[in-house]
Amino acid sequence: MSLIEIQDLISENEPLASLPNTFYKLREVVSNPNCDFDDIAEIITLDPSLTVRLLKIVNSAFYGLRGEVETIPHAMGIVGTEQLMQLVLATTVVGQFKNIPKDMMDMDYFWKHSVACGLSARAINEAREENEGESIFVAGLLHDIGRLVMCLKVPDQLKIVLGFAKKSGDRWYKAEAKYFGFDHGGVGGALLRAWNLPKKLQEAVAHHHFPASAKKYPQEAAIVHLADRISHHIVLDSGNDTESFSYDKDAWDAVQLSESSHLPQILEQTNSQFEEVSEIFLQTA
Repeated sequence: MSLIEIQDLISENEPLASLPNTFYKLREVVSNPNCDFDDIAEIITLDPSLTVRLLKIVNSAFYGLRGEVETIPHAMGIVGTEQLMQLVLATTVVGQFKNIPKDMMDMDYFWKHSVACGLSARAINEAREENEGESIFVAGLLHDIGRLVMCLKVPDQLKIVLGFAKKSGDRWYKAEAKYFGFDHGGVGGALLRAWNLPKKLQEAVAHHHFPASAKKYPQEAAIVHLADRISHHIVLDSGNDTESFSYDKDAWDAVQLSESSHLPQILEQTNSQFEEVSEIFLQTA
């Protein structure tokens, strides 16, 4: 049993302890009721790579606008300021993790799975006829971020855990919990708390394997829980064949959807966006 505390993996560790200044500057400006599109665009355009990534996403299958948006103010006018901020957050976080040892993690698969989870979560939200699609996309995208923290901070111990999981047949998060006393979901939630991100996002990430344990946002955690399972289906290119994948009925009940009625449309929507959107994020990683 490890004696490491979750906070030991997060505190006083750059670049994990905070996000790049651009994100915090943007959040400060956006929170000012007197700000306008030009104020926000001025900060974003100081980072040319961020500007390019945002315009690629806005013009991708994610929104279906197909090359109509050429400037950041135009993007904000179409998708909204808060929605664009969620996309800034998404692309910023992906760029934070560039030094993961190759023998620890297949990063292409990791980010493809993460993007598919985000897109699936967004599709579930749309099936529920709810807004805030970008926010739940970010929750799905970041659901396994704690795993990357563990790769960076405790690689040797994590290798022991992964070896145990392989031999025992345990899921990773169960093996992590047995060894560390917590799993990557808890680590991810702690990281987002250190970054001062919304509690809804913290809980969705921290409890995505056990959504019913989320105190305030079990529904969001259930969405990410289902999206996590669906994303493996997408990345493994299983098409629309759902028979080989099992889904938690309690999670479907929690999000007030039916697997038989809604899963096919969620798969179809996610599949239609996956290749293009994942390519954009892989270029960032």
